[in-house]
Amino acid sequence: MNESSIFLNRDVLSHDFLPSQLPHREEEILKLGSILAPSLRRMKCSNAFIYGKTGTGKTAVSKYVLSRLSRKSEEVGGWIKTCYVNCRVAGTEYRVTASLCSFLGLNVPFTGLSTAEVLDRFISQIKKAKAYLIIVLDEIDVLVKGYGDRLLYELTRINENLEAGRVTILGVSNDLHFKEFLDPRVLSSLSEEEVVFKPYTAGQLKDILLQRAKLAFKPGALTDSALNLCAALAASEHGDARRALDLLRVAGELAERENAERVEDYHVREAQKRIEHDRILEALSSLPLHSKAILYVLYTAEKVGEKGLTTGVLYERYLSACGRLGVEGLTSRRVGGLLSELDMLGVVDAQVVSLGRHGRTKRIRMKVPLKIVEKVFLEDPYFCSLLPPPKHKSPS
Repeated sequence: MNESSIFLNRDVLSHDFLPSQLPHREEEILKLGSILAPSLRRMKCSNAFIYGKTGTGKTAVSKYVLSRLSRKSEEVGGWIKTCYVNCRVAGTEYRVTASLCSFLGLNVPFTGLSTAEVLDRFISQIKKAKAYLIIVLDEIDVLVKGYGDRLLYELTRINENLEAGRVTILGVSNDLHFKEFLDPRVLSSLSEEEVVFKPYTAGQLKDILLQRAKLAFKPGALTDSALNLCAALAASEHGDARRALDLLRVAGELAERENAERVEDYHVREAQKRIEHDRILEALSSLPLHSKAILYVLYTAEKVGEKGLTTGVLYERYLSACGRLGVEGLTSRRVGGLLSELDMLGVVDAQVVSLGRHGRTKRIRMKVPLKIVEKVFLEDPYFCSLLPPPKHKSPS
């Protein structure tokens, strides 16, 4: 394989890369560190909510502080255990709880147990280890909107039954209003402290990109103008550092493919177009399981020529799809909330229609191309089995 003319290490531009320093997040690091520091003295820590829009450094700061805390814990006895779970990736209450178990060295089968049984095993393991457990639940709003706050309620009650050790929960969310979904008892337990992340400015994004560019690109392979343009474009979209890094990475890959000597402005402009094209695919792929189930129902309806479904018909077919997936369906009220979110995302269109003397209802239809939705389902391990096999043309 030919050596890249552009990159030294493109992985530095990925969302998962955790640098040794996080520019312009010193204040948030100190605040989160001070919240968790009492655990080093075997003292009670407050639970906390971490808020901010996508790409404002919430996940990076959470992981950074957990990493520093773990290292410090090893120096003083190693009684602190840290767990990081992305609720969108985990997908269900069961898998979130199973992930927590795995951080304590407890293996749980992929299926076959109730969530309550897995939670009981988790609590028993905490008692056995006498651990001070710091749990970060990233994208916690996805879990709550999909399954309610039952699991959070149980997690916040664990400390009542612990003689030694303690559980501290940090909830991370892009949605500043998701607290409205929480039971008051859960809210009072979880929002003892709050850390709000503001969007980055263009200047701050430039500093972040400069830090990564020194590690990612060969000397002279990136023009100052191209880097500034990446920062400016990302700053115009609520100061999203992930967006800025994506622009820089894709621009570099485009320059590399055409054997260019350096990344120029036009590479960034072309990268912006490509990312826009992929954005809807990414948005659909990252939808929670039940939102995808709703989309699957609409997809199958449109495939056979139905021009939208009423909410009643959609809900019946959604429950049927949940049965085929082996998951418990949500209430019609919860499904209505997910439909509203899909409508706001521009994925579906919900129009109120009159049924004459039978009143009014909503008719729901998809607003995205069938091919894109089909691609999402083909790449999803749960939904690919529900799709009919591709038709092969018979030889003429």
